[in-house]
This record gives sequence, structure tokens and C-alpha cells, in this order.
Amino acid sequence: MPRRGRAAESAVAGLLFLLLLAGTACGSRLPESDFENRPDRTPASTTAEPIRVGIVTSATSPVGGDAFTGPRDGAKAWFDALNARGGIAGRRVEVRTCDDGGSGVGNNECVHKLVDEDEVVALVATTALDYAGASRVSRARVPDIGGQPIGAAYDTWPHLYGIYGSLAPRNGEPGWDGELYGGTEIYRYFKERQGARTAAVVSYNQPASAAYARLVVRGLKAEGYEVVTEQVDFALPNFRAVAADLREQGADLVLDAIDTYGNARLCAAMDDVGVKVLAKVTNVQNWTSTVREDYKDSPRCRNTLWATGASRNYEDTGHEAVREFRDGTKALKTRSQWQVEGWAAAMWFTDAATSCVRTGVTRACVDRYMAAGKPYTAKGLLLPVRFAHLPEPPRTRRTCLSVARWEDARGWVSQGDMDHECHDVPQLSYKP
Repeated sequence: MPRRGRAAESAVAGLLFLLLLAGTACGSRLPESDFENRPDRTPASTTAEPIRVGIVTSATSPVGGDAFTGPRDGAKAWFDALNARGGIAGRRVEVRTCDDGGSGVGNNECVHKLVDEDEVVALVATTALDYAGASRVSRARVPDIGGQPIGAAYDTWPHLYGIYGSLAPRNGEPGWDGELYGGTEIYRYFKERQGARTAAVVSYNQPASAAYARLVVRGLKAEGYEVVTEQVDFALPNFRAVAADLREQGADLVLDAIDTYGNARLCAAMDDVGVKVLAKVTNVQNWTSTVREDYKDSPRCRNTLWATGASRNYEDTGHEAVREFRDGTKALKTRSQWQVEGWAAAMWFTDAATSCVRTGVTRACVDRYMAAGKPYTAKGLLLPVRFAHLPEPPRTRRTCLSVARWEDARGWVSQGDMDHECHDVPQLSYKP
């Protein structure tokens, strides 16, 4: 695929992911009655046969070969380490992977293969550009554990448990009456902790990009920022003109609704015209060890990159769970925060399955653990993930945040501890 075409596809995919990032604090827990008197298609086993799980990934999507593979790689590394330690009560975990190619048709095929043919106990670390098979997974009552919310599925269907939790009813309609909610904690952080006052929002003149940019602008204004909006042509973006205006407007914070390739070009333009900002803010999807390569033409801008998320920085080797992750992923060529979240998703399944050893590791038992369990942290790798069933959306919420800044000499450097970087913020509605 030509570079420009790949960038266009990446913009759409990145925006879908970014839209859901705004709602990562929202979620659902199903009532126990939902699981009573239901058939369980997965028989309990008293033998040492493997426990089978499935991982669906848009590995060869139009977005690019490695855009969505981080959670899969992290989950597989966890299961490899687990099996080396003897598995779950002496049973190996057998991982079946499926590449859906980034299409709805391919996703349905993967779901059919894993759920109906392979009869996996659960799906783990799903990362699908188009999760068209989500309703089928839900109808089969297969727990989907720790998936990435690239679409609205994890705030729509029961039995799906996204990596960031959900407070929504999940009754077949996204969120509450078709609306999702997200907080302003990122903007609050940069205002209170870093002193930012003027923020620029860069977007494409493309519907998804423009819609997300409007949501960011709403959040910034709710936090009292002076906001500068910049829009570039989707097909022929003039990032140099944007950079010149950013310098003229004196923006000290830059956020965006554009793809990684566009961000690299924007950063290069900012370096070319001498833009100096407090922070160029990106998201967990771009929290990777490849920053030097991705932003090779913009050394000044890349050293103003900040990332925010809901999982512990993979560079925090002072934390035991991070050291375990790094030991278990030594074979991987690169590091990423999505790998951490895939590792945590696999740990989550393992804890659920372990709770079922006495009665049988079945879909229903694992699902009960997921639906009724306490907030989950994966030994401190995640901010507490909660599922509840709220009839009305929260208007405000106390939300914590993981923050890191890129430094060429040190990589991603954590800014404080995510368990204590918390803010009481309003929740703003948006259409998925």
C-alpha cells in the first residue's frame, strides 16, 4: 500500500481508538442472576488436557503490520511463562490466535473459528479494528477478557470485559442511550501539574478526526484552557503552516486527532519552524520504544512527547510486576505499553481460571469471576479496573492517570505514581 494510503487508514483506526480512550473510565458489572440456569457449552475437565484460549488480532490490517500486535504479543509472553511454571493446576494454556485482517468479515470468521470450532474457554487481549463478531461472542456467553476498546463493543455487550472496565449497562446499545462518557483528567493534569494554559488541537478535515477534535476542545474548555484549533487537509496536509501558527499563537500544549504518521510530520514541522511547547501529548497506543525511529526527524519535538494511560509504565523496573513483565518479554524486539496491557489481560484470565480449578475451568465459571470480582489491578500493572451496572451515567468521577515523558537518554520516564495521580473531573458525553 502506498505510504499516503496507509497513513489515511491509520488516521481512521487511530481515531476510533482515541474516541474510546475518552471513555476508558466507564464500565459494567452484570448481576449474578444473569448467569443462573444457563447451559455451559464448555464441559468441566478432570484430566490434564490443555485449557484453550483464543486471541483475535488485526495483525495484517490496512493500518500496518505491527499497529495492533502489542496486546497479542504481551498475552502470549505471559502464557509462555505460565506454561513454563506448570500452567494452571498442572494444565497448559493452549493459545489459538487468529488474524482477522482488520475487516468485519474476517473478524466474524475468527470468532466462528475460535468460539464454535476450537471451543475456547475465553478470548483474551482482543485487538480488532472492526469487532463485528462481538455480538456473536456475547450470545455464546464466551468471556472476552482484557480487550482493547477500539470500537464501542466493550461498552455494548455483556460478557465482554475491556481492559479499562465499564460502568455502562451493556444491554446491546452503546453506553447509555447510545452515548459514552469520558473525563477531563488529562487536561486537568497538565493544567494543575504542569501549568499549561493555552492548548492547540490539531485535526484533519475528515469526519472522525473532526468529531474527536471537538470532544477534546470541549474538555479543554471545561478545564478553563484558552483553545487554538488547527485543521489540515486529510489528503495534502500542510503541517508547516500549522506549526507556524502554533508558534504565533504561543500554544504550550499540543493535542491531536491525527495518526502516528501525521504526528511525526507535525513534529518535524514544529522543529523546522522553531516551535517550543511544554508538551506534545500522545496516547497509550504510541507509548512504545520506537519513538526515536518514529520521530527521527524531530529531536526537539520528540523530547516534548508525553503519553497518558491507565497502566504502569513498562520502564518502571522498580516495580516487581514490571520486572516480571520485562523478564517474560525479553525475546520481543520492541517494548510497548500495549504489550503490558496484553500481559495483564492474560494474567486476568489466569486468575479467573485458577478460581475455577475445583469446579472446572468453564466459560460460565470464568465469566462469573469476571462479572462479580473486585476491581482488578494485575498486581499493580493496571489502575483498578471496575465493572458495574449503572442505570445512569456518572456526571463526575475520581479518575487516576498514568503519565510518562519521553527523554532520549532515558526513554519513557514516569511522572509521579499513577495510583496517586487522581482527579475529580466531569464526565462528558459523546457518540461513538
